[in-house]
Amino acid sequence: MLRVCYVLLIFFIAMETYSQSTKSDRQPVAAGRFYSANSETLKRDLDLLFENCVKTKSQGTVRALVSPHAGYIYSGKVAASAFSSVDRNTQYKNIFVIGSSHVMAFDGASLYDSGDFITPLGKLTVNREIASKLRKEKVFSFPVNAHFQEHSLEVQMPFIQYYFKNNPMIIPIIIGTTNHNSIRKISEALRPWFTKENLFLISSDFSHYPSYSTANSVDKATADAIVSGDPEKFLATLRKNSYVEDPGLSTSMCGWTSGLLLLYLAEGQENLSFLKVDYCNSGDSKYGSRDEVVGYNAITLIEKNSDKKTEGSVFSEIKFSESEKAQLIRLARENIKSHLVNRKGVSVDEKLLPEVFLKPFGAFVTLKKKGELRGCIGSFAASSPLYKVVIESSASSAFEDPRFAPLTKEELASTDIEVTVLGPMKRIYDIKDIELGRHGIYIRKDFRSGTMLPQVATENGWSVEEFLGYTSRDKAGIGWDGWKNAELYIYEGLILEENKK
Repeated sequence: MLRVCYVLLIFFIAMETYSQSTKSDRQPVAAGRFYSANSETLKRDLDLLFENCVKTKSQGTVRALVSPHAGYIYSGKVAASAFSSVDRNTQYKNIFVIGSSHVMAFDGASLYDSGDFITPLGKLTVNREIASKLRKEKVFSFPVNAHFQEHSLEVQMPFIQYYFKNNPMIIPIIIGTTNHNSIRKISEALRPWFTKENLFLISSDFSHYPSYSTANSVDKATADAIVSGDPEKFLATLRKNSYVEDPGLSTSMCGWTSGLLLLYLAEGQENLSFLKVDYCNSGDSKYGSRDEVVGYNAITLIEKNSDKKTEGSVFSEIKFSESEKAQLIRLARENIKSHLVNRKGVSVDEKLLPEVFLKPFGAFVTLKKKGELRGCIGSFAASSPLYKVVIESSASSAFEDPRFAPLTKEELASTDIEVTVLGPMKRIYDIKDIELGRHGIYIRKDFRSGTMLPQVATENGWSVEEFLGYTSRDKAGIGWDGWKNAELYIYEGLILEENKK
């Protein structure tokens, strides 16, 4: 009897192990409704859509697309226009296919990582290695059942299979939240993969059920807001659209949370620009009525080609006067003093600040006492105005740097303050792109990361290899040579020093 129980126990353990190791491919639910379930018919339909769509030659590398997800007879041509803006020979490693949930709400994003995606054209392989890394982020810890009846991602899959020759892997993501902070956290988790080697595909229709004329005006306003690249302008436009007097208008963009995610990812990167490619609504189809329509925009995000030899500094066009430099450092000092005296930060009237203080820049605030480091903390985020980043970073450097005790009132007078204004980060694949004195380094490997500011290399007289080694070992904690198989980013820094011209 014991032997039988033992055999059964081994059997059940084996079955459980097998069930955990097997994949469960996501089967199509929109085939036969949004597009043909017959592979040959589907190929012919796609042939016609791409034959008749708008052909746009992008002057640069396409980093992202906004493409509609309605039935192909309504939105297929606009979707084909979006895809046609990409050179189909582009060797993307992965396509991040991102949509907003139509079927359930949850405070984060859901990855489909338990198998691959199936369509009548075959199988798209999910990059489960990237998915498993993202799963460790709290915002991606939601179950895959959000994908089971969701059509927005599936409708994009046949376009990917038909158009791209190199058969890239996919990372399917459904957003279930409307919380702006959660969406920003999702964007930060995705940022390491927001590079030239990956395409981000945002699946979204635009206005739902207004009249034909209202759809044309509302959809243009929403697309213009996306093309501006400004998340706040986009959100303000959505709010304004909600007051349009058309009883049928239920939303001006059904996947607005996915659109906001893309804007957060692109924010502050001057080398990226949005372009409107094509538009129509269901009223333009011979199958649609003009009384209650759905709008469809094709939008592309392009990274401009640049010649490194002639590439100027990000700060060559954005200038700080000597008085503005002094004012920014004074703001940091007054904020620290206010915390010491009043136990709260300094209050600021934005209307009295220089325009450059209101631009979105990251910044680090460095404190030095008799030439020795006394604190250094900052933020790369380029979503808040510079002055707010400096206020927050100055307090953190003075009181929250774990390497030092909190700054005292007596120390403040003998402490020098340095503000380093940061340009956008750019991923590099060749260390020859690093210019000492101009570039800071950010290194990321798995869930470890670290940075050193541009001035650190020149202050210590390091070579590029030493700069990388010290950053890798002392900041990222991955060893002296860890940078060799890690993600490398560079950024420019404008150094504003106290009491110096």
